[in-house]
Amino acid sequence: MTLYGLSNCDSCRKARRALDQGGVTHRFIDLRADASDADGRLDATLVERFFACADWETLLNRRSTTWRNLDPEQRDGLDEARARRLVGDHPTLLKRPLLDTGNELIIGFDAEAYDRLR
Repeated sequence: MTLYGLSNCDSCRKARRALDQGGVTHRFIDLRADASDADGRLDATLVERFFACADWETLLNRRSTTWRNLDPEQRDGLDEARARRLVGDHPTLLKRPLLDTGNELIIGFDAEAYDRLR
């Protein structure tokens, strides 16, 4: 299992703690530090994986500072193709954490879903 998130994100820390306490073997990948290139762009393979596993609107964190700081032209009339490009350019637009179990992608910290993984 792979947990994607940000090291300084409270929800990601809760998710890591829950997995550790439940004895669930996983690896953590920081979306900024480990999965992005020198320009801050998210690995294209990950973008494709996330969008293949979940609805693009569910993946977007519209409450994030990054979302609020986007130009209105970037936010208005958003479709899946534009959302993919935005997430690639701004990994912090993804809801976090993202837990890839191999069978599903759990978006956000869901204690009950994490408990079922034990």
